[in-house]
Amino acid sequence: MSTLLHSASTSSFTSRFSRSTRTFLQRERVAVTNVVRCNLVEPLKFDNGRPSDVLVNGGNTIPSFLAANAHMQDLVTKHDTRLRIFSGTANPALAQEIACYMGLELGKIKIKRFADGEIYVQLQESVRGCDVFLVQPTCPPANENLMELLIMIDACRRASAKNITAVIPYFGYARADRKTQGRESIAAKLVANLITEAGANRVLACDLHSGQSMGYFDIPVDHVYGQPVILDYLASKTICSDDLVVVSPDVGGVARARAFAKKLSDAPLAIVDKRRHGHNVAEVMNLIGDVKGKVAVMVDDMIDTAGTIAKGAKLLHQEGAREVYACSTHAVFSPPAIERLSNGLFQEVIITNTIPVAEHNYFPQLTVLSVANLLGETIWRVHDDCSGGIEPYSSLGID
Repeated sequence: MSTLLHSASTSSFTSRFSRSTRTFLQRERVAVTNVVRCNLVEPLKFDNGRPSDVLVNGGNTIPSFLAANAHMQDLVTKHDTRLRIFSGTANPALAQEIACYMGLELGKIKIKRFADGEIYVQLQESVRGCDVFLVQPTCPPANENLMELLIMIDACRRASAKNITAVIPYFGYARADRKTQGRESIAAKLVANLITEAGANRVLACDLHSGQSMGYFDIPVDHVYGQPVILDYLASKTICSDDLVVVSPDVGGVARARAFAKKLSDAPLAIVDKRRHGHNVAEVMNLIGDVKGKVAVMVDDMIDTAGTIAKGAKLLHQEGAREVYACSTHAVFSPPAIERLSNGLFQEVIITNTIPVAEHNYFPQLTVLSVANLLGETIWRVHDDCSGGIEPYSSLGID
């Protein structure tokens, strides 16, 4: 299985400098020898079905691979005052992990809701002339989190921030990216206009539902993929590469599954053909490809109600698949997703933390990987005005 990918060693992180440390040392013209970059795709190592124990508000517990950054946190914060990271209320744990990876502290911000539901935002530190990054996925409740993001952007603009980047790990309304019937709205374009008009200068998104959504923005969009994180985890599994087959749960995800299979030792590809009769309702019709006796890895960008992927898994078992893994970047988990995913169809359900998973939604087969290193490295590159095309960071997808 070692031929799949290079798997990072957890113990090596304690001897490595973070990017923030190296940036500071370069500015101080200090000669450094044998510096090794921190691996950006190292997943969080917590047990299946259990949430991370990263503490958001004043805690001292951080993941082991971030420990090397902690001792430089105060030093970097004092010297890199032009980079600020603020978190909304949608996913503060992910924002805290990103800040820890970068050796920075989250900016102080006050967010509250009035009795009538209106949102109030106040920055509690100066951002004048700063490069500001706002971490806020527009996950459920989508409208609440979207409005909160817009108000955060407006607060930064009125506080004279130099650049405002909306870091949106999960972009809600991305599925409404085209008209499938007459008299429908294209909500993805509308949301893009709202973010632009609020005052954002740039958007950083992770695994958009379709690449065309980038064209809806009139500002630069950095689109990164969660695949490296999931691939790195699969490389640590004791699965023979000859037994693998990558499965797309629908025809629309073939390009995504093909790219995934190519990086997974060029594994063979299978496709589940389905017919959708309504929103959040799917019917599996046929399987294209051979999965008999294979370990099937189903790949999708998100799991909502899990209807598509669960029916696909049932078909794979009927066609003779030995094991079925589900891999997805975004875990929306609308009811009855948990019941469908935990009923024994899947050997393991692998997701990332772009969307926070409520503790009562954890089940034994669930594994949550962190994209904090991926987003943290991307933020550094956007801040430093450099590209992601240099190995080993070409998989970031930053142009």
